[in-house]
Amino acid sequence: MDKLKLMMQSTLVVVLTVMMSANVQAQAPQLSDAEIASVAVVANKIDVNYAKIALKKSKSDVVREFANTMIKDHNKIIQLAVDLVTKLHVTPKDNAVSQSLKKQAAKTKKMLYSKTGSDFDLAYVKNEVAYHEAVINAVKKVLIPQADNAQLKALLQTVAPILTTHLAHAKMTLKELQK
Repeated sequence: MDKLKLMMQSTLVVVLTVMMSANVQAQAPQLSDAEIASVAVVANKIDVNYAKIALKKSKSDVVREFANTMIKDHNKIIQLAVDLVTKLHVTPKDNAVSQSLKKQAAKTKKMLYSKTGSDFDLAYVKNEVAYHEAVINAVKKVLIPQADNAQLKALLQTVAPILTTHLAHAKMTLKELQK
């Protein structure tokens, strides 16, 4: 369990450090709208992939219901982002933040695949809590303030409450699992 806690904490630290570094360190480059679009799509795809793992591995109705919600909602967010960048003729640009998210996601997926039964359920939902906390913080403190395009900024502002709802749902699911 200590390894799981350490993995989740490292996920949170990596996401926050990379995403917050643009505001904290003057020499760190600001994210362009194309880079913000990439980060948004990558972050949502990662969560969809975690949920797909949960559907493969979990037997828990509460975990499966949560995972289905994550897939449905995050796919809708991805589609909104794709529609917007298509409308704006912006090509999402890979960057250090999206690359870091992908690298950490690979480690998290490996950890999730190593778990079974109730250990998997707890690991998945605890990761969802940590991941949503990190992404919400990044959206509010980095992505929204750095977005230049008003429509991109509005999309991110629309997404933030959805992510907050996901966080509450994850915490509620975790409580249910810990009963």
